[in-house]
Amino acid sequence: MTDLAPIVELSAEPLSLERAVALVSHAGAGAVATFVGTVRNTNAGHAVTLLEYEAYASLACAEMRRILDEIASEMPGVRVAVHHRVGPLTVGDAAVVCAASAPHRDEAFVACRLVIDRVKARVPIWKREHGPDGPYWVGWEDARCEPGHAHGHEHTHEHAHDGHAHGS
Repeated sequence: MTDLAPIVELSAEPLSLERAVALVSHAGAGAVATFVGTVRNTNAGHAVTLLEYEAYASLACAEMRRILDEIASEMPGVRVAVHHRVGPLTVGDAAVVCAASAPHRDEAFVACRLVIDRVKARVPIWKREHGPDGPYWVGWEDARCEPGHAHGHEHTHEHAHDGHAHGS
């Protein structure tokens, strides 16, 4: 590991929790909290065999860095990192890894939670689930038209309940 390893990463390669922890660890940190979002075998009552993550890479990385900068500004003494996968993932694969260090455990837990919550809410990463009924985009809505109103065509889409959820 080098000091040049990014605290924000979007990668098709498997993620390393140990690397994320090493990026935030330092002598003044009395605690390191982590979150690993993994691919589960069901979502909203449907079997899942494969996930595909796609991202607007430059915007996704810029927004993740903005989120980490916000948290560092809001919580002095906290260091945070987030790494997210793109491409196909199978059940059990890590989709996202977050790490936060702080002088005390409470701040580390809070910072780690803030990272994943803000990433899920704001970063342009989309999830396509595959299962026995075929693939479908999670949380996708067609912004071009309302069902039955545009160009005389009826559009229907299946939606999961939690937006573009990044694992558990």
